[in-house]
Amino acid sequence: MSTDNIHIVVDAAESCCASCGKSEVDDMQLKKCDACDLVRYCSDECRTDHRPQHAVMCKDRVAELRDDVLFKQPESSYLGDCPICFLPHPIDDTSIENAWMQSCCSKLICEGCAYVNWLHHLEKSLEETCPFCRHPNPKTQEEVHLNEMIRVGANDPVAMLKVGVSYFNDRDYDSAFAYFTKAAELGDVMAHYNLSILYKKGNGVEKDKEMELFLLEEAAIGGHPDARYNIGLYEAINGRTDRAVKHFIIGANLGHDDSLIELKECYANGDVSKDDFAAALRSHQAAVDATKSSQREEAAKAEAIES
Repeated sequence: MSTDNIHIVVDAAESCCASCGKSEVDDMQLKKCDACDLVRYCSDECRTDHRPQHAVMCKDRVAELRDDVLFKQPESSYLGDCPICFLPHPIDDTSIENAWMQSCCSKLICEGCAYVNWLHHLEKSLEETCPFCRHPNPKTQEEVHLNEMIRVGANDPVAMLKVGVSYFNDRDYDSAFAYFTKAAELGDVMAHYNLSILYKKGNGVEKDKEMELFLLEEAAIGGHPDARYNIGLYEAINGRTDRAVKHFIIGANLGHDDSLIELKECYANGDVSKDDFAAALRSHQAAVDATKSSQREEAAKAEAIES
């Protein structure tokens, strides 16, 4: 079959109703299948009539489109870059502890930049301010909460996440669920991950494995390495080793240590080629090296001395 014929067939499918065959004319706009975008219909009645014939193809196409998004390597982790030094935030288990979330502007400042900012104010005997927006640092927890609620009022998803975490820590799961949901609707990746935990444990909402996995996927797509790792484990447990390997490679490429450990085991079992494993090792090291700086090393040394 020639490529010209293929082009004609595709055009015909897009310009005719999949149920009755009626062609698109000036006074009638065909509506595409919202799920798969493979077929068109002239009416809701035709859509309903054709559903039994289209269901399997539609489901397969939706799954294919989902995988295209799910297995795409994120450009960076969900933590992004420090807005001061523009270096990626590390994603190891202590990454949040080694970064400063500013309640005034919701910016995540790396430990190195926070340390330099603290030294500057100490040497100049100045009142400490936010390294990013220069707002005076809060002196009490009440001031922190007030800043967060101001940001919540401005529809800041990061602030909503932080408030949700506070409710979660207080075991007010209903309120935590409400704040996480709003933050997720506004695109916060960590909120998707936290919601998956609530659905897994049934805190503030009924247990729902399907929703848990969907939210983990959304978080993984947004660059959350722990979410990616958890999905990989789920796929491995259920015998879908090829899919698990893909997840572990993506996680390792982001610099995620646990994903690399699992990938090593997959390599030992013969589930990963030597070339793919070597490439993942290089990418993992490059991602880790990209987060290093002399300022962050100085901050880590100062913290070690104090402790």
